[in-house]
Amino acid sequence: MSDGLDDSVPQSTAGSFQVPVPLRFLLDHGFGVEELAATARLADRIGVSAEICLIASGGIEAPAYYRALALHLGLPFTRWAIATDEARFPESIEAGIMPCAMPLPGLVLAPRGQAITKLAAHRQRLGTGVAITTPASLQSAVLRARAAAISRRASYALLEWRSSLCSEPAWTGAQLGAFCLGLLVLMLSLSRGLATPLVALGLAASPLFLAMVVTRLAACLLPNPIEPGLPSTPISDRDLPIYTVIVALFQERRVLAKLLASLSRLDYPPAKLDVKLVIEADDRQMQEALAEVALPGFMEIVVAPPGFPRTKPRALNVALPLARGDLTVIYDAEDDPDPGQLRLAASRFAHASAAIGCLQARLTIDNTHDTWLTRMFTIEYAALFDVFNPGLADMGSPLLLGGTSNHFRTGTLRAIGAWDAWNVTEDADLGIRLARFGYRVADLPSSTLEEAPGDLAAWMKQRTRWMKGFIQTVIVHSRDPGRTFRELGLWRFYGAMTVTAGTVVSALGFPIFTVFLAWRWASGADTASSLWQAFERTISATLFVAGGAAIYLPAAVALARRRLWRLLPWVLLLPAYYCLVSIAAWRGLWELIRTPFHWNKTDHGLARTSRRSIGSETPREPGHHHVLENRSALVPPQNSAHPDEARHRTGEQAAAQPGIVQPALFGFERSRHEPS
Repeated sequence: MSDGLDDSVPQSTAGSFQVPVPLRFLLDHGFGVEELAATARLADRIGVSAEICLIASGGIEAPAYYRALALHLGLPFTRWAIATDEARFPESIEAGIMPCAMPLPGLVLAPRGQAITKLAAHRQRLGTGVAITTPASLQSAVLRARAAAISRRASYALLEWRSSLCSEPAWTGAQLGAFCLGLLVLMLSLSRGLATPLVALGLAASPLFLAMVVTRLAACLLPNPIEPGLPSTPISDRDLPIYTVIVALFQERRVLAKLLASLSRLDYPPAKLDVKLVIEADDRQMQEALAEVALPGFMEIVVAPPGFPRTKPRALNVALPLARGDLTVIYDAEDDPDPGQLRLAASRFAHASAAIGCLQARLTIDNTHDTWLTRMFTIEYAALFDVFNPGLADMGSPLLLGGTSNHFRTGTLRAIGAWDAWNVTEDADLGIRLARFGYRVADLPSSTLEEAPGDLAAWMKQRTRWMKGFIQTVIVHSRDPGRTFRELGLWRFYGAMTVTAGTVVSALGFPIFTVFLAWRWASGADTASSLWQAFERTISATLFVAGGAAIYLPAAVALARRRLWRLLPWVLLLPAYYCLVSIAAWRGLWELIRTPFHWNKTDHGLARTSRRSIGSETPREPGHHHVLENRSALVPPQNSAHPDEARHRTGEQAAAQPGIVQPALFGFERSRHEPS
């Protein structure tokens, strides 16, 4: 035996390529030498273990593979093991070995790669008290056994590691006291007809407004097309890293089929995809929906244990320790990413400096033509993700990540503490935290289609949560402004304040300052009678005019880049749209005081129109990565008149055949070796 191969086994007639040990025992279960050799060649070409390639490409389902492995090793097989308290998260899952309490005390193994080869080499010495299971079953058992510890870790790891970076508590006493005092003074002054405090507040905020105006206008001048200008240096399949895709799902039955279709169209070797669908333990809707579909071999379900707060970032924190990929991307349930997005991101990371910790893809609205509100949402997203954010990235400024299509180096994400489970816009917080730890966010010119809420009530709930999270982000990163300044430096600190505090103050103050300025001009109260008043009026007028340009120009440039010419007339309604944003900001502030960690769930699957129908997409070429048809059961060919007939028998027929795994007491399935 050499390199894990048994020289005594027949070789492929197509060449000298040998069938590796992790596949060899399948020759006794209806697989031919040719097809197993083809899988082995593909696995060698892309640099993965042969059995992972076979399962991920749909050649066999994981339970069937591990049943056959158990038969080969002479060990029992189980899918319902109960882990003991000695199980560790995530170490037991990574190692593929778990101490088992039931059905019988001992060890349960879910080996991969070289571990399978080693077990096969020493199978005669394997004693009792050892059983085989699937990696998914082992993972589920550990998640159940360590549920309390996993739940606490997902919620409190950041707080316990560096409390100043966590949104729990929502306010410090000093922050809340200063805010209440300032608000009280402002309200009393306005009630007595004194405009001076409002003028002073506007002047104090003018550096933030000025920075927002300048950066938005400057971003319009930077060339950032929606497609890559120059083709990235391609990476061979062998050199591509394993890519983890995490999708948090909560009551998303309506969009599940669309999501699975979108993820299946990703142009990436299935054996190098690690897709994790995270659901809540009490979400019966998603559990039932997922039970009705056959997931591809590269997808798995992660059940987040019960806990508080019930937020998306907490669910992501449950899944991140399980990530096998060097790179990790977050998608939302309704997302339809460009099929080539992962390859492009892998290429960009491979040629970027280590300081690039995240790539933000372009988000664009799919159901643009549903209502006037989805049209405005499309314009807003185009200005943000096709002009403003790419411009900020080019300038080296911190930026607020979008809630999806964030591509990370997995090690970087873990090093900065992962997500804040208590922040309801975890993406915004993470963008600033990356900057504080010395990392940059770069633009990824690849689009992800999203669904926007089409009615005002749903839009207001979603935007209220966003604005509440932005305020949380401002609070967190202003708790120790001196430390934040030292970590960021002068200009990046100014940039961080602009995109966080500037966004919040402008949203809260937009209607107030606009009405106040219009009143002063209309009433003649803005007539300059002193040098100070002339200065004040000049600043106000400059910001007002430049602010208008900063609203309209990025939107117009973005629509031109997207070729959404029919939306240009709707740009005129942006001031009215931003009044709605202001209402959402005040609602978010109120929610932060009353229910700071409540997550306003956005319903998906309600779109009536689509800019790009799923059915119009070019599917992955059959056989491009999938070389073997799926098999629902394993049956030894010696009991069938034709090998193909044996392969496609049902599980019940297979169970009745000699030499196949049989169900037994306590949930174990014991291998029977009967003479033929």
